[in-house]
Amino acid sequence: MRLSRRQLLVLGGVGAAGLAVAGKSFSRQFEPMPQTVSEPPKPASQELMLRFVAVADSGAGDQNQFDSANAMANYHKKHPYSLVTLAGDNIYNSGEMERIGIAFEQPYAPLLKQNVRFQACLGNHDIRTANGDPQVQYKNFHMTGRYYTYREKDVQFFVLDTNGNADWKDQMAWLNAELGRSNAPWKIVYGHHPIYSSGHYGTDREMIRKFAPLFKKHQVQLYINGHEHHYERSTSIDGTTYLVTGIGGASLRPVGTSKTTEYSVSRFGFSAIEVYPDRLQIEGIGTDGLVFDRGIIARQAQVAV
Repeated sequence: MRLSRRQLLVLGGVGAAGLAVAGKSFSRQFEPMPQTVSEPPKPASQELMLRFVAVADSGAGDQNQFDSANAMANYHKKHPYSLVTLAGDNIYNSGEMERIGIAFEQPYAPLLKQNVRFQACLGNHDIRTANGDPQVQYKNFHMTGRYYTYREKDVQFFVLDTNGNADWKDQMAWLNAELGRSNAPWKIVYGHHPIYSSGHYGTDREMIRKFAPLFKKHQVQLYINGHEHHYERSTSIDGTTYLVTGIGGASLRPVGTSKTTEYSVSRFGFSAIEVYPDRLQIEGIGTDGLVFDRGIIARQAQVAV
């Protein structure tokens, strides 16, 4: 249907008025909002400074240990590393050195041939023979004492004797002094016993009392332990992540979760940690070689205490 000029003028007038009103409403509803321009996030650093493996409760000399050790060797082929932190119960059942072959040298032979260095601490089973002194003296455990420190590039490690008969007074004074003296960007502490745990032994309030204030004061980013026969990665607690990795052999125990748990599972394997200038990356890896957990610890700006 064709409209006359008069009809078009009438409709045009109404349309103009309507559009004027609608335009006013439209401009109110969709008025451009002020834009906030933010800087894009900084890309994660790709400069790998150090890769190492952590395992504990490994020294059973059984198939579970050999499976875990084989997975560590296979991981090494694809992702070379030169350090293993061995967090106690290195020789079951009583730390007897006559079992060092089956409990350590045979399972880890492929890694030892590649000059991978194992840095051990003492577990509760290890001190059943001569209070663990033979293991302290064993060259392939590289222990310079019952507690000691060493540095790898930008990471300083502090190794503890967390057994009940440890020289706690001198050790805690030493730890406080060494942490305070360290200028390493990354500080990692390990010992055999858990501080935070959702497993058989659970969170240890006395260990929290001993260590948590010290870790916060000196900005320790990671604590590694065994004793609990499961894997568990905590949330960041006052700047410290707690990693249970007692999955190297022997037996497993059930694990639950708590308010401090980021991830937990009961399965054999090991933990792999990569260190970058701006973060630590933690992976839980099973005996099948598959990654079952990933977590990141971002490096916080250092704050004077």
